[in-house]
Amino acid sequence: MRYLTAGESHGPQLTTILDGIPAQLTLLPEDINEDLARRQKGHGRGRRMQIEKDTVQILSGVRHGKTLGSPITLVVQNDDFKHWTKIMGALPVSEEEQDDMKRTITRPRPGHADLVGAIKYGHRDMRNVLERSSARETTVRVAAGAVAKKVLKELGIEVVGYVKTIGGIDARNLPYNSMKELKETTEQSPVRCFDKLVEQKMMDAIDQAKLDGDSIGGIVEVVVEGVPQGLGSYTLYDQKLDGKIAQAMLSINAFKGVEFGIGFEAAYKPGSQVHDEIVWDKEKGYTRLSNNLGGFEGGMTTGMPIVVHGVMKPIPTLYKPLRSVDIDTKEPFEASIERSDSCAVPAAAVVAEAVVAWEIAKAIVEKFGGDRMDEIKENMKHHIERAKGY
Repeated sequence: MRYLTAGESHGPQLTTILDGIPAQLTLLPEDINEDLARRQKGHGRGRRMQIEKDTVQILSGVRHGKTLGSPITLVVQNDDFKHWTKIMGALPVSEEEQDDMKRTITRPRPGHADLVGAIKYGHRDMRNVLERSSARETTVRVAAGAVAKKVLKELGIEVVGYVKTIGGIDARNLPYNSMKELKETTEQSPVRCFDKLVEQKMMDAIDQAKLDGDSIGGIVEVVVEGVPQGLGSYTLYDQKLDGKIAQAMLSINAFKGVEFGIGFEAAYKPGSQVHDEIVWDKEKGYTRLSNNLGGFEGGMTTGMPIVVHGVMKPIPTLYKPLRSVDIDTKEPFEASIERSDSCAVPAAAVVAEAVVAWEIAKAIVEKFGGDRMDEIKENMKHHIERAKGY
């Protein structure tokens, strides 16, 4: 399984092509639109979310609601493109038209890809960089993840992404009775948090950041339950599934750190308080008495829930701009401002959920055969039964 995304933030559309999705999977636009809507929610989002009402078009690879096994093309239109047709059009424009548009960007924003991207690709107008490096691209990554989640759901695997920390305000590690409870509770929260006690404090922190012309980041958690043992591999460094998930998480805009289970906390504990003891019974087979390692040993799944955290830095587009340098004049300036959010951590939890779901689905298709959903189900069932009595 693989996918490619294309499109600019203010271009006509965002596109992703998915390859390797098994045949005979039920897939409807509403399966994807639900997650696209979730990505646009959250306290602290900017005006762009009011302009764009993201819905998907399925243009290939699906017939009469079933996947064919051929590449799937998904498209999300940018409604705001009607205001950017000249600025972001594919056809050449004259110098006079360029001057009239007055949208050339020569002042890189600290924390963005603007300056380094311009140097790398030789752009004098840094709009050529920011349009693609924008987090708007995650729209179609969420669409791809929604398809992956459909694959996983058919196999009894559930994925939930939610918020643990915003602006230094930590949610308590409260127990939940089921993935359904975790999802329903966090979806009802404006900050996608399970802990109702800190919900308002998080919203207040976001509001204060907005008043200050500033932004705040946070930590998201993704939990995956129902994953069989043995996905991934210990034999080659690039086949370790936790490594693949870590790369996918760090590829999300503004993510700067990833950990599994207790993660960095393990550096402060003795081994006896870190490693998960193994037990066995006839019904469940091999399980662990704890899940400090977040569902992984040796780059492979243990059958315990996968628990992964991602750290999102504050969004670097500030209404109280930081100092920068104009690349044409080399004069110091305050960095230019593009429309932005004061906090996008709740939305980032949905993106994190999507990229983790994709990597898990990909690993399952690789291990259990990828042509048809019924074959995958059968092969996975036999694997789970074998592992119980091993």
